[in-house]
Amino acid sequence: MNLPVPQLRSEPVDELAALCKAAGDPLRLNILRALANDSFGVLELAQIFATGQSGMSHHLKVLAQAGLVATRREGNAIFYRRALAQSDLLGGSLHAALLQEVDALPLADELQARIATVHGQRAEASREFFARMAVNFQAQQDLIAGLPQYRDSLLALLDALSFPAGATALEVGPGDGSFLPELARRFASVTALDNSQAMLELARERCVREGLGNVHLQLADALQTPQAPADCVVLNMVLHHFAAPAEAMRQLTPLLKSGGSLLITELCSHNQSWAREACGDLWLGFEQEDLARWADAAGLTPGESLYVGLKNGFQIQVRHFAKPDAKHPQD
Repeated sequence: MNLPVPQLRSEPVDELAALCKAAGDPLRLNILRALANDSFGVLELAQIFATGQSGMSHHLKVLAQAGLVATRREGNAIFYRRALAQSDLLGGSLHAALLQEVDALPLADELQARIATVHGQRAEASREFFARMAVNFQAQQDLIAGLPQYRDSLLALLDALSFPAGATALEVGPGDGSFLPELARRFASVTALDNSQAMLELARERCVREGLGNVHLQLADALQTPQAPADCVVLNMVLHHFAAPAEAMRQLTPLLKSGGSLLITELCSHNQSWAREACGDLWLGFEQEDLARWADAAGLTPGESLYVGLKNGFQIQVRHFAKPDAKHPQD
């Protein structure tokens, strides 16, 4: 007599078992640690951990199936980032506790050095692009989102902040300087930092042409060159050129005075991979919640946000984040 084979049903405990299994490997825990404030492709992670691509793909698949990492397509490439713990879901508390414990562990110096190498490779690709394409860059950028398409929204947000007389501004990556005249009219002193000599020359020509005597141009890396803190720091379509955007926000926060404002204009996440070749973009925009999460990790508080839809299908996010005033801490 043949007895029917019982059908095993998926039980909630299976999800917990998958999470525990995914976390039960030292390499996978280190991958989660490396993804704390960054996202990497499979080949980048294989380079960081000195392992084969197929082996790295297997570990990422296990982490993804357990809900510990999420994927994001950047053109033809797939990048992995840590998934946020959902406290209202099964295993959410365990997920959050695991990430908290992982973040308390230091990464080995060798791994930190390899991550820095990957960041350096990204940054070098960006520098090479701007050195090669400086003259035609603005025309290429206008194919996606030229300043005139969102200028009014950015200025409305800037003016609503009501900076006092004598306030200072710092623009990181001014490009050809198209936004510098607006800043020069609103601030007593404006500093513009760019790590591309070619782009800085274009900005210098604009400053001379428009008589912007209160604008100071400097060839410098904003993440490595000490600067006096400003009342307002502006990143206008720049963050997607940084090798590690989340880390960049953290490093830029000291450039803000207590109570100061960080203004960011950025593309929302998109899948137009041609922007990499046309404009040297390292990242194809960002999710709105990513910017908010990175700002929170940098000690900034969210302010007003505006979103501008363009006829070509792109969407721009105009974001304000404030550095808490040390004299008047929030309750």
